[in-house]
Amino acid sequence: MKFHHLIEINDLLNPLAEFLTREQLWHGLVLRAEAPTLFMPHLDQCTILEQTDSSVARELRFGSVVIRDRVSFTPQQEVLYEVPAQGDIAASRMTMRIEEPQPEALFVRFDYEEGSSEASGGMDDFYNEFRRSAYYEADVDTITTIRRLAEEGRLDQLPS
Repeated sequence: MKFHHLIEINDLLNPLAEFLTREQLWHGLVLRAEAPTLFMPHLDQCTILEQTDSSVARELRFGSVVIRDRVSFTPQQEVLYEVPAQGDIAASRMTMRIEEPQPEALFVRFDYEEGSSEASGGMDDFYNEFRRSAYYEADVDTITTIRRLAEEGRLDQLPS
């Protein structure tokens, strides 16, 4: 299944809207990878297995389910999550890419690719639509959390 969508970060037509800087947005996206329990209340534990300047390998625990993944960073531009096939879990990729079509007009494009069926009809359509909806809601929650962390000043002093 492939799925993508765009979330607007700064609405230039709304003078009352709180604006995020590109740096705040970037720090928030990196923090989602490095401290995912801030973003996913259903995540029991995240163990960082390896960390470099450009990536982090993690082990995520959701109850008895353990998922290993790798997150790669292209500074100020893109965060790529890659989950290799493991057990009953198909290989998947998710990219969060910052887009700025004009100064301060920030968006995040979320792209998903997973090994589940693209077949149409019946239950496949239902499950694919359910997954798309769940991904979208999780992404909206991610941006909401980034906004809250920015308001608290927690995204201003982090390294790039």
